[in-house]
Amino acid sequence: MPSMGDTADTAGAADTAGAADKKQDRTAAKLAKQIGAFAKQHGGAEGQLAHMGQAGTRIVLVGSDGGWGDLVAPTFAVAQLAAEKAGLTLHEEFDGEFAARVRTGPYEWTRMAGIQLGGREN
Repeated sequence: MPSMGDTADTAGAADTAGAADKKQDRTAAKLAKQIGAFAKQHGGAEGQLAHMGQAGTRIVLVGSDGGWGDLVAPTFAVAQLAAEKAGLTLHEEFDGEFAARVRTGPYEWTRMAGIQLGGREN
């Protein structure tokens, strides 16, 4: 039979787990709102989740118009939950077909290649 101390310890752990779940739900809801805003601005969106180690998980977004962006979730589970809440179609990989949808502009070209090729810095 558990002692009174065991019951209190178990209840405290359950409260902590419940608070962590609520925080994850709030974080996922906030990210889902941002995903929805991006999708609305770009005529829809699809995404891919990329592990970043201890830093979390990057949610890469590609809009129907070729616009792109990303968000960072603290964990892979939160990223998945956010994508699910937003109704985001996820790709397993950022493969050639998916990457080909991305449209870049002058800013990206100068940041990606311009500096290395002697172009001006942004």
